[in-house]
Amino acid sequence: MKNKVVIIGCGNVGMSYAYALINQRTYVNELVLIDINKDKTLGEVMDLNHTLAFAPSKIDIKVGDYNDCKDAKIVAIAAGANQNVGETRMDLIDKNNKVFENIISEVVKSGFNGIYLIATNPVDVMTYITWNHAKCDTSKVIGTGTTLDTARLKYEIGIRTNINPKNVHAYVIGEHGDSEFVPWSNANIGLQNIRDFLSSDELEEICNNVKNAAYEIIEKKGNTSYGIGMSMVRITNAILGDENLILPISSYDKNNDVFVGGPTIINNSGAVNRIYVRLTDAETIKLQQSIDKIKDAINSLKDKENNHIEEEIDII
Repeated sequence: MKNKVVIIGCGNVGMSYAYALINQRTYVNELVLIDINKDKTLGEVMDLNHTLAFAPSKIDIKVGDYNDCKDAKIVAIAAGANQNVGETRMDLIDKNNKVFENIISEVVKSGFNGIYLIATNPVDVMTYITWNHAKCDTSKVIGTGTTLDTARLKYEIGIRTNINPKNVHAYVIGEHGDSEFVPWSNANIGLQNIRDFLSSDELEEICNNVKNAAYEIIEKKGNTSYGIGMSMVRITNAILGDENLILPISSYDKNNDVFVGGPTIINNSGAVNRIYVRLTDAETIKLQQSIDKIKDAINSLKDKENNHIEEEIDII
């Protein structure tokens, strides 16, 4: 059985994902790289192929084109402009919307009928844009959402409590960005509430550290890549392994008509069921504010596109 993954965009994020896939025992047996810089992509493929003697699984790795998407199980998109020092993720919308319009058009033309995995920022908006252009079922479009933020959260809590992060049961939800938050009312270590381990001041500090982590990393090394690469592998394994795993991906919220980070069941069919967490009144307000920020960004894009159409009509 062919478990084929196509990566579109072979920059820092795309290649961190590819390298992490090869280093873990996954269900992937064919990996195709697509990027506008074909020479660099060929070099990446050569370099990756030279790891296979020591890799846990045999994977066929090659340079490809959009025709390779036709029989892929997952098309992972990491293409687009990078977040620079001083920029928020939302600052990237206009640039990356144009990139995605072309990419999704080409993927659809190939006959692709699998699952889209989106890592490009602002990821909640780009996931919505993907779905809007692909015209597929919402379950077939998954954004990385707050999966990475949640990994950062578990790391921060684990360090402070000296408990394995795998035993920390807490999520970051909402926008993958400045309006994200942690619903502490649902956070536990084992079966014990988080507030039995950490004070309110410590919880607030952890929230700020998680929210600002990307800014600090970008300031120090220019990009974030390893964390999101590993997050994408975890989502990939959940899909190809038909795991029915719960991860805080950017999935479709039918009540608000947006894709936003929240716990969602993932299996071979994609994002099959979003879990609507019971929140306190204060947390409900925070989530709605985060959703509204995503909706405002999408509506702003739609307004610009409509204005562009009207301008073209005037010229004609």
